[in-house]
Amino acid sequence: MEDNLNCIYRVIHFMENNYDQQISVKDLEDVSHYSYRNIQRIFKYSCGETIGAFQQRLKVENAYKRILYTQESLTAIGIEVGFANIASFSKAFKQHFGISPKAAKLSREKLLCGPDLIPVTSDILLEPEIVYLQSIPVYYQSTPTYYNNEEIEVLWEKFTQNEFPVSGTEYFGVIADEPLIKTEINCRYDACASMQAQNKKLPSKKIFGGQYARFAHMGSYETIDETYTKIYSRWIFNSGLEFSHTPIIEKYERHADHTDNQEEQLTYIFLPLK
Repeated sequence: MEDNLNCIYRVIHFMENNYDQQISVKDLEDVSHYSYRNIQRIFKYSCGETIGAFQQRLKVENAYKRILYTQESLTAIGIEVGFANIASFSKAFKQHFGISPKAAKLSREKLLCGPDLIPVTSDILLEPEIVYLQSIPVYYQSTPTYYNNEEIEVLWEKFTQNEFPVSGTEYFGVIADEPLIKTEINCRYDACASMQAQNKKLPSKKIFGGQYARFAHMGSYETIDETYTKIYSRWIFNSGLEFSHTPIIEKYERHADHTDNQEEQLTYIFLPLK
């Protein structure tokens, strides 16, 4: 597995050497040899923080070293480490350390910096089913999110108020990651149903259509991150497969409306393949 982690170490070293520069999605894809959608998830689930959060941490921690050991102004330091202005520098610094750069400069107290990143892999290697799926029409509503369960739950509460046919309706989530380097994974999430709502005309589109690696997540949706961790911090390194840029799809095969037992709930995760 150590060899397979090289893509993450390459990203870490690249970020450490270029944290004060404008880093593009293409830069990260060239360094890691993965699409940005995949490398940002590999990085998060292997390192515990996103690429954007790591870059911001490098900026403020290097700024703090300059505050301690140089006589430069706070504005100059903020610009040197890659912030656009003193306001964005001060905000990020205070979020990370709990005090303002000005207070840190006056007190010169020892602030706690984060540990070096050491990527880890999951001990569990999942065995997905490789499936070819025909495209199907769905009816949907969307929300921009940082893949936050609470935001997704709110969307589903609104979505299910549309009253879908009880018999024959299948439910899906479509997760389209945005190619933005941010401190959290930014995406558009679509709540989808295979049948049109009974009390409102929803927009439609087609999903699937192609080859996917299908993973089974057993248990409540609240623990689905555990399955994603196994996928992105282990399986993806061993797969030897090429991944498509199309969105991840979740199918809610047995959800809370089907069973009161959380252990019996079943969500399928479909990763698109080329």
